[in-house]
Parts: sequence; C-alpha cells; structure tokens
Amino acid sequence: MLDLTRILAGPYAAMVLGDLGASVIKVERPMKGDDTRGWGPPFNHARQSAYYLSVNRNKLSISLNLDRPADTQVVRKLIAEADVVIENFLPGTLSKRRIDAATLLTRNPKLIWCTITGFGAGSSRPGYDFVIQAESGWMAITGEAEGEPMKSGVALADLIAGKDAVAAILAALLDRARGPVAAEDRRIWISLAHSATASLVNVAQNALVSGKDAKRWGNAHPNLVPYQTFAASDRAIVIAVGSDAQWKVCAMALGLPKLAANPSLATNAGRLKNRGKLVAQMQAVIARQSASHWMTVLDRAGIPCGEVRTVREALKNVDASPLYGVSPAIPGTVRLPPPLLNEHGAEIRKVGWKIFEGL
Repeated sequence: MLDLTRILAGPYAAMVLGDLGASVIKVERPMKGDDTRGWGPPFNHARQSAYYLSVNRNKLSISLNLDRPADTQVVRKLIAEADVVIENFLPGTLSKRRIDAATLLTRNPKLIWCTITGFGAGSSRPGYDFVIQAESGWMAITGEAEGEPMKSGVALADLIAGKDAVAAILAALLDRARGPVAAEDRRIWISLAHSATASLVNVAQNALVSGKDAKRWGNAHPNLVPYQTFAASDRAIVIAVGSDAQWKVCAMALGLPKLAANPSLATNAGRLKNRGKLVAQMQAVIARQSASHWMTVLDRAGIPCGEVRTVREALKNVDASPLYGVSPAIPGTVRLPPPLLNEHGAEIRKVGWKIFEGL
C-alpha cells in the first residue's frame, strides 16, 4: 500500500491497514515531511512529535519531491506494483504532476485508489477536522446546554473518515478477489464531511422525524433519563440507564425507593418529562458518597456506570507505549515503529516493494 497522505485521516487509515498486515510505504515531502512531524511539543528523544507517532507505525518512509520528474517517476513505479494507493491531495495536485488516478487504474488492473477529501470529489476546500465538526452539526450538539458550541476533544471527524476509508478499501479488495473489477469501481472517494454527517445517526434521525433541530445537552442524553454525569463527593461519575427495568433497580440501589415506585417515572417518556426534578434528587444523594462507593453499589446492581477518568488513568491498564502508541483495537500486530523522515528512502529507490521481503 502506498500512503500519499498527511495529517490524520489518511495516515490513520494506512496505519490500521498496516496493523492488519499491509506493507505500507509512506511518501513524504523533503525536509519537513508530514505536517504533523512538527505538531509539538511533546517530542520524543528523536524529535518525533507525539502527534506524528500516534498514526504512523507499521510503515516505511521515503522522501520525494513531486515537482521533480525523477521523483514522480519513483512514485509511478511504486504505484505500478501496488495493491492500494491512499491520498488526500487537493483536486488536480497529483494529475498536474502526471500522477493521474484514472490512467494508473487502467494500467494496473489490481490497483485500488482511495482519495480522502474534506467536502467531496467536487470541492477544493481543505478539510480540517475542526471545520468539519463545525459544519457537520457536531458542535451545535456538543457542550453545555446554555454554553458555547464545542468541538470534541479528539479529532473524531478525521478518525471516522479514516475508519470509513479502511472499510471501503477492504470491501474493494474483497470485490477484486472475486474477479476483474472495472477501473471506475476501484476508485474510492471518502469525504470527511459525509463521514461526519453520517455519524450523527440517532441525532440526525431525531431531527428528521421531529422536524426540530437538535440541541446541546452537555453530559445528558436527548432521549434517555437518567443518562449523564453526576458529581460524587470526590469526582464525577456516569450513570447510563437504558431501560425501564434498569431504572427501578438503579433508584433502589441509590436508596430512592419513592422514585422507584413513582408511576410517573416508570417509563423513559415519563422520566424525560420529569428530567429536572429526577436528576436533582439523584444528584443530592450521589454527592454524599465517593465515586468508588457508588461504583461498588451500582456495579453490584448491574447498572451501567463509570468514573470520569483522566487520559493517563484510562491508559494505565492498556497496552500502549510512547513509541508505538495504543495497541490495535482490531486484530492486528505492531511490527515497525513510526519511521524517521526518509529513513528507508535509499533502499526503496533501489529495490521498491522488495524492501519488505527482508522484514
């Protein structure tokens, strides 16, 4: 797989495919490489940024100047023997340098070409996650109800688009394995904007069904009560009641038998109607004890719950390292550390894809 991407969505998709066993060559511009190499601090001892390290393991790196004919020839040779190309250049950037997807797909009948865009095949707008979150409706539903619109703490639009790219590429590889596939059917377009709006799922459906725009609910849920954070005496916890049966058990576990027996609260619709009073009574009780106390009580009762942890706390029992990042969430292996810029350039120029035979 030839990775001609930079920043997050494309490199992440290429890394996931690398985790699954793909041989990935990352092509970067000379001197600076992928933009995220400079997105720090923090940097490690080799001056690699944490951001870059997070999405570039299981790859080899070559630095090429696509304005030099000799270097574009190297790219074309690699594409001629590749199974997959993934790129996120603005429209026309590659074709002006004689790297034309349509032509190369015709020449290489096994090639699958995935382009990740910000706003679709017909748009030249650069696609940055923050902008996508703003325009996709995400920020309008994220944050406190009376507060400002808020983005997610993780660049989820990029990551979801990257996962969409992985799914589409794997589907195309499966389709190809069944027999010859026309060039146009081996051409994949992924849009961050479309991935983001598709990910609105139930929020989008609420708006479509009701005809009303979605609102911000902070850490509460528009359709379920109680399903939100509560402040224990030492830290915040989450209680996520997903059924009427769970609600009665939850109320009893919290020592609120009157709420459990109240017929107006027996259904989720009733609890939605009485959200304010119900949540206030729960909060008053929960504030008297520590988070660990309530975790023990609610876990014993089978109620979905959790402490609000810091990132370092969340990573404490996870297979992760400062070099390789968090281990693959899907079945995969970590074989290669994120490469230094042009670390394998000379050998790739010399032997091409055969470089993987010795790894």
